[in-house]
Amino acid sequence: MSTTAFDQRAAAATATDDAAVSSPRLHARARARKRLGPGRPIPYGWTLGPLLLLALWAAGSGAGLIDARSLPAPWTIAGTAGDLIADGRLQSNFATSAQRALLGLVFGTAAGLLLAIVSGLSRLGEGIVDGPVQIKRAIPSLALIPLLVLWFGIGETMKVITIALGVFVPIYIHTHNGLRTIDNRYSELAETVRLSRIQFVRHVVLPGALPGFLLGLRFAVTAAWLALVVVEQVNATSGIGYMMELARTYGQTDVIIVGLVVYGLLGLVSDALVRLVERRALAWRRTLAG
Repeated sequence: MSTTAFDQRAAAATATDDAAVSSPRLHARARARKRLGPGRPIPYGWTLGPLLLLALWAAGSGAGLIDARSLPAPWTIAGTAGDLIADGRLQSNFATSAQRALLGLVFGTAAGLLLAIVSGLSRLGEGIVDGPVQIKRAIPSLALIPLLVLWFGIGETMKVITIALGVFVPIYIHTHNGLRTIDNRYSELAETVRLSRIQFVRHVVLPGALPGFLLGLRFAVTAAWLALVVVEQVNATSGIGYMMELARTYGQTDVIIVGLVVYGLLGLVSDALVRLVERRALAWRRTLAG
């Protein structure tokens, strides 16, 4: 047997022995990494917190620890919701609220995304756009309601604009941040392969800003529902907020709680939908989210 062949066999045997020794170590390290992380995703884990709150509420009401005049029991709220559904009040007001929130979300998202792209891709655009947006960020949208009422009246236009103003700021902030954190080497590569401006935006900018945009969308959805709660109590004649304000006039605590539960469920479900889209769209990322 030649020296070369012998050396090759010896090296192969040594590599096999090293692999056998290091394999348990690798498995141990992998298990340690799993223990340090949050673990595997729990199916429908986002419902655990709300269900726990509901259980505590029911237990407190059943034990008499919660005054029914201040906070009716869950079964009382369920009965009231059934009555509101039976006479069609809940569905009608829900449809009106959902339409307002959706319109405000669409217009606010479009405005925030457009301004973020203009500001993120141009120093001149950033100089013109970013300052006013930061000023708006420091002024709560709800503080603008008196001025918006004077400008647009108390109709649907004012309500949709108020919601859109609350939506576009988180969309802008997070999308702009996502744009500015794109690796500069991608821009240099795009110049090397001579991509046009539109192609650069399509193939580099939008995919790179997608994580930031989706994070901003989660905040924007919450902002839309928060703004909706307020604008529907400003001389509205329909909507969940109007139903709650009318119930306050007549001292109907159970109806008010029904409205709050509807708002809470809308926020929870809409956030879960955005998170689902985020997981699907960013499935290529290896993160602690799993």
